[in-house]
Amino acid sequence: MRRGINLLNKIETKELLKEIERKFKVNASVSAIIAKINPIEIQQAYLLNSEGLSVRIRMKDDKAYLTIKGGTNPLVRDEFEYEIPTLEANEMLENYCKQRLIKKRYCLKQGELTWEIDVFEGNLSGLIIAEIELPSIEATFELPQWIEEEVTMDPNYLNANLILRC
Repeated sequence: MRRGINLLNKIETKELLKEIERKFKVNASVSAIIAKINPIEIQQAYLLNSEGLSVRIRMKDDKAYLTIKGGTNPLVRDEFEYEIPTLEANEMLENYCKQRLIKKRYCLKQGELTWEIDVFEGNLSGLIIAEIELPSIEATFELPQWIEEEVTMDPNYLNANLILRC
């Protein structure tokens, strides 16, 4: 079994490094809910963006992350994420990334799960996508009333593809 190292340098089995995520378009009624939540400011760009593999730099408020995602199934992908110095992240963004995706993220707990509601800015202004990470593919959850349509399997809604519209 392959093993990886997480941010705390603990060894985890490969299965624990899978990201299982579903994405949904959101209707405007979510605005009243997120108005009460402090957003996380996110700016991200890609050092590598190809089919089946992406390497991303992400600034979340005052922290920076390097993320490697692999796989072609939008529902289940390998994900390796490491916190990196913000100074180095800013230098990589400036030197190697022409396009940037900018959004505000609002986190909303639903039982043991958390909805991440992304409100995009710039050329993507008006687009709101909600994501929910799941412990397994079979996990069930209740859809809030502000969910419109599932777009998990539509590659147009992957951040790696949305950035091409920025």
